[in-house]
Amino acid sequence: MTIEEIWREYRSSLKAFLHSKVSNPDDVEDLLQDVLLKTHLAMHSLNKKSNTKAWIFQIAHHTVIDHYRKNGQEKHIESQQLWYESQQRNIKMELAQCIKPFIQALPEQSASLLEEVELEGKSQKQLAQELSISYSTVKSRVQKARTELNDVFHACCDYDLDKRGNLIEYHPKSDFDSRRLKSDLKQ
Repeated sequence: MTIEEIWREYRSSLKAFLHSKVSNPDDVEDLLQDVLLKTHLAMHSLNKKSNTKAWIFQIAHHTVIDHYRKNGQEKHIESQQLWYESQQRNIKMELAQCIKPFIQALPEQSASLLEEVELEGKSQKQLAQELSISYSTVKSRVQKARTELNDVFHACCDYDLDKRGNLIEYHPKSDFDSRRLKSDLKQ
């Protein structure tokens, strides 16, 4: 792999990893550049049998440790806690606290369905039984509500997805007006 291919594939994930370890966004950008430089300088040590992801995240891990040491804030990060060896950052969970106001901006029936299915974790079959309506009707209504919610999300933020369509980063839009959106949805 070339440095361009590696960077194209792992840049967003590296940035997310750095954000999970360092709170200052400016430091994250600086560290991301350090990782790029170190990766470029160490490309000769990467052999074809190596796990590229593990290799580049090890560089990022050591860069974070160096950052804290340099600033006199030694932060003990166990290798078992490395992001690439454990669960991936779940941005959906991070956004969960933000989802409820978006759901509440939807028409009442859609909001109620999504709160029960998405936030409370109730199955659609269970909801159909509780509401005494057919399962296919609930499925259709939930799908419609999800589409409405998707429209709300795209009105407020831009999203970065990986090649599998998984959410890896989000960027709020500066011109988002929730009052305008709510009135548009009611029409």
